[in-house]
Formats: sequence, C-alpha cells, structure tokens
Amino acid sequence: MRHHISLTLCAAVITLSACAKDPEADVERALKDLNVVDESNLNDVMLTVGDPNEAVEYFARANANDPGRIDLQRGLGKSLIRARRAAEAVTIWETVVAHDDVENMDRVELAGAYVRNNRWDDAANMLNTIPPTYETFKRYRLEAMVADSRQQWEKADSFYDTAVSLTTTPGSVYNNWGYSKLTRGDYADAERMFSDALRYDDDMFTAKNNLVLARGAQRNYTLPVIKMSQIERAQLLHTMALAAIKQNDVTMGKSLLADAIETHPQYFEAAVRALEALENNVAN
Repeated sequence: MRHHISLTLCAAVITLSACAKDPEADVERALKDLNVVDESNLNDVMLTVGDPNEAVEYFARANANDPGRIDLQRGLGKSLIRARRAAEAVTIWETVVAHDDVENMDRVELAGAYVRNNRWDDAANMLNTIPPTYETFKRYRLEAMVADSRQQWEKADSFYDTAVSLTTTPGSVYNNWGYSKLTRGDYADAERMFSDALRYDDDMFTAKNNLVLARGAQRNYTLPVIKMSQIERAQLLHTMALAAIKQNDVTMGKSLLADAIETHPQYFEAAVRALEALENNVAN
C-alpha cells in the first residue's frame, strides 16, 4: 500500500512538471514587460525635462529601430516642436495623421505645426477634419488663432472664450486674445486682456510689454502697477517711450527714455541709442 502511494505521488510530480510553464520564458516575459515600463518612463522624461535636441535624437533613433510605432512618431513630433524645428515637425505629424491608429489629438498637433509654419489655410483645413464634439483647450486656442489670421473677429472671440473655459492656466490665452484686440485697435479691451493674463501668470514678460503698449496706444504713459524687476521696469519704460514717439509725443518719449536709462542697473544700449537719435534729430 505504501509503495502504491509513493508511485502515485511520483506520477503527480511528473505530470505537474510536464504541465508547468517554462520558467525561462516567464523570466523573459517579465523582463520584456519591465523594459516596456522603463521605455515608457524614459519617453515621458524626454518629452518634459530632457533637452529638446537630445529628445529629437532619442526619438529619431527609436523610430529608426522600431518604425511604424505611432507613440514614437508622436514623441519625435513633439520634440521637434520643443526644439523649434517646426518645418521638420510638420513632416512627422503628417506621418502620424496618416497612421491607422491616428486620433483627433494628432490632427490638432498637426494643425499646431502648420500654424508655427504660417500655413494658416492648411491649419484651418486640418481643424475642419476634427468633429466639433472633440473639445480641448489646444484645439480651441488654435481655432481662435486661425480665425484671427482671417480677421474673423467674432469667431476668434468665441474660440478664445471657449479655450479660456477649458484650462486652469489661461494666462497665455488671454495674452493672445489681448494681442488680437491690440491688432484691431481695441486698446481698452486689449489692456483688460493683458491684465487678466498677468493675474494668472505675473511672470509673463510678454504680457507686461503688451500691456504697456496697450496703455501707450491710449496715451496713458504711466506704468501699470504690476510685479516687475528693476530690469523689467527699465525695459517697460523703453517700450512706453517708443509708443509715445510713435504717436508723435516726442517730449514724453525722451523723458521716458531718460528714465529707462537711469532705472536700468547696467548700460541700456537700446535706450541710449534711441535717445541719442532723438536728440540728433532735434538738433538738426
């Protein structure tokens, strides 16, 4: 009886061994899964904190080694945009959009690449291929910019308003919207938009400079009460001076240039040259 039990156990062990998976295959599969996770993490890093040109090289190599993967193509397209290589980015994003696994977000990225290359009609056509139910901040910001390029002001305002509602950080949108208003000659509204931009991002120097231009266009030659460094104050005084001179308020312009030169902690060459040119014109 005891022998029978032993044989039965041995048979069971043999059966189980035969049915078990190959342990080496399990290890290889686990390592492969781990590599996928590691690669995904590295891709994310290269898209954010990595140097843009290094990211381009990384994704270009990855694409060459594993062609046809849409995630790697997307990474290359985004990296080219970050590296300010917009013309090359268009080619990559066109490849992505032709991929079987294309999504609406890819079409938005291609439209953005077209905008960066001043291909406004191509951007408009690409945005028109996206269903209206696809509502994202980036999509509507681009829609607004395209409408601006065509001087379709009502559409632009509507799209800017929608874009603002779709983000918690609308500073850059308000800055773009303000510049649109500045272009139309709606200086008071432009001033309000630039002030809104700075409410969300008080470090945005472009919005500060645009705000000064909007005030100067209304012949308001006092700097706004906003956060600014000493160097920024000097630069904004210089901008205000140029706005005054453009409107033939030369005496005010000279005074503002002098203030800019005195305010700047270093030698302010641009302001010095502008003031010298003014004084030479007066002397002549």
